[in-house]
Amino acid sequence: MPADKYGERAIKKSGLKLWANPHQDRDYQIDISFPEFTCLCPRSGYPDFATIKINYVPDKKIVELKSLKLFLNSFRDAYISHEDVTNVIFNELEKKLKPRYLEVTGDFNPRGNVKTVVRVSTESLK
Repeated sequence: MPADKYGERAIKKSGLKLWANPHQDRDYQIDISFPEFTCLCPRSGYPDFATIKINYVPDKKIVELKSLKLFLNSFRDAYISHEDVTNVIFNELEKKLKPRYLEVTGDFNPRGNVKTVVRVSTESLK
């Protein structure tokens, strides 16, 4: 069996890393786009491709981008639905960052002529 590649090793040992927010006295928005997200359909095993968009207003912490990239790459071999993966990403960021506002959008490429966009935020959908 071949040894893990360095990228696979980095993904396995990574965790979300946070930095102190240098401007805690101000509300400002951070928009992050991850256009090469992949995971696997839990029913068919076929790959799903998406753009994951993260929008947040930090409080005390901000996410370190390389650790976020590795965290999102950790889903590439996971059998997980569009709805579940978007909520898992949201839950992990909300738990770690405790932001003033957070929205995660999973904008999935069409498959079988069906396009799905899943959006989770700290604001109510009422």
